[in-house]
This record gives sequence, structure tokens and C-alpha cells, in this order.
Amino acid sequence: MNKKAPFFLIPIFISLVVVFTTTKKKKFKAKDFTHENLFTENCEGPNYHDGKLYVVNFQKDGTIGVVDDAGNVELFLTLPEGSTANAIQFNSKGEMLLADFTGHNILKVDMSTKEVSVFVHDSLFNQPNDLCINSRDQIFASDPNWKTSTGQVWRIDADGQHQIVAERMGTTNGITLSPDEKILYVNESVQRKIWKFDIDEAGNLSNKTLFKEYADHGFDGMKCDNEGNLYVTRYGAGQVDVLNPQGEVIHSVRTKGLKTSNIAFGGRNGKTCFVTLQDRKCVEVFESKFAGK
Repeated sequence: MNKKAPFFLIPIFISLVVVFTTTKKKKFKAKDFTHENLFTENCEGPNYHDGKLYVVNFQKDGTIGVVDDAGNVELFLTLPEGSTANAIQFNSKGEMLLADFTGHNILKVDMSTKEVSVFVHDSLFNQPNDLCINSRDQIFASDPNWKTSTGQVWRIDADGQHQIVAERMGTTNGITLSPDEKILYVNESVQRKIWKFDIDEAGNLSNKTLFKEYADHGFDGMKCDNEGNLYVTRYGAGQVDVLNPQGEVIHSVRTKGLKTSNIAFGGRNGKTCFVTLQDRKCVEVFESKFAGK
């Protein structure tokens, strides 16, 4: 038998629905962190290190900008002519590592002297795009060929030795590790697929498995939180999708810009997500429930 709620409870119920809906909208919407148009259309590669956010291509291509907690940006360094960074990582020594897609290098920066050197160069590099790094200082680099919509993945060891560990892929772009470093996630921007690989103790990949596929828009950078959820920037869609380890979308975070290019965790508690926007040429932020690396 159907039972109707008492009349006096209906306004309370409606109020609770409104409060819940409003809270949800506020929670899952990004806001400005920096002003617009401070970076170029290649605004990318955010990384939070030692209390500061570093972002590539500040004011002009071939530069690195540094952002304080208030969102103020200044020039950190200018790269050698011919080099343009697309991603930033830091190794256990605190050295900055850059994917140099125009110079076909992985660059290394001494943070004290700001000296830039070539860590790895290989004629087989297409355009090193995104980087992730494990606790053994092994770098995994996505390496797309945009003209042919193909790509590959490199592993670069701490001593500079390097090899291709995944080939004959689509347009490899975003790349990140699970918190336990046993899974590598790689997305293909043109094909709209996210793949996952098992990683052994030596850093070799195996068991390539389709993790998630989308029907529209593209992909760019990705990161994992400490619970193993995957944060995917959906380029052109103006949002960041949060996927659980089973590949299910938990929720989406709307950004003010459409061209979400990358994401990084940081802030005082590690729960602030910094998102770069290539159309607005700025950085937006939102707070995550869980911290990330």
C-alpha cells in the first residue's frame, strides 16, 4: 500500500533536496586561480613542488612560470632556443624534468642554479608529451605522433638509459601511475581510449587492458589520487572526470574553460587540484576529497 508523506514534512524534504543539490554544484565546479591570458595557448604541465606551482609557457612558449599560493605568476626560467616544455616532473633529488616536445628531449633543470641540460635525447622521439615518475626515479613518457595519430611510451631510468616499453599505440598523451606504482595509465587523445598496463619491479609493462573509452571530445593530462581514483582532463568538454579503479565515472568537475590540458595535485593538504586551460590561458582550481601525489 502506498503511503504519502505527512504534509508538514514536504517543505522540509524539498529544502533538503535544494541544499544537497546546491552543495553538490558548488563542490564540483572549478574556480579561477590565476588571471586569464597569462600563459600561451600551450599552457600545460602543472606540477606542485615545495609549496609552489610550476606551469609551462608563461607569457611566451619556451618558458616556465612559477605561481605562489595567491595565484600570482612570475617567470622562473627561459629554456634554450628551440626547446618548448609540455610537462614537468621532479625526481627524488629535487631536479626538474621537462618533456621538450620541440627539441625532442627530456631536459633536466638544477633548481638552485636554473641550469638547463639535456638529460635524454633520442632520434626516435616523436614529441615527448607527458611525464610521470616513480619512487625509483624511473620516468614514463608519452610520445605521440600527431600527424599519423600514433604513439608510443618510453621508460627512462635514473641513469638516463631509456627504451620504448609500449609501441603501435594511438595518439598517446596523458600518462600517470597508480598510488602503489603497479599500474600505468595512458590515454590516446584522438582515439578517446584510456589503457592500463601492469608494471613489474624492473619497470616493464604487460597486460595492456582497455580501461575506459569515450564517444566524444579528447583527452589530455591525468593524475591519480591516493585512493587510486583517476582524474582525466577531457579536452574540449570543459571538465575533469573522476574515475574509480573499475573505470566508472564517480563525478565530473566543470571548468570555466573548455580546453582542459592537464592537472596536478598540491596545496597545503595535497587535495587542491590545479587545472590548466589552453583556451583561457590560465589555471583553475577545485578541491578533491582525497589527496594526490
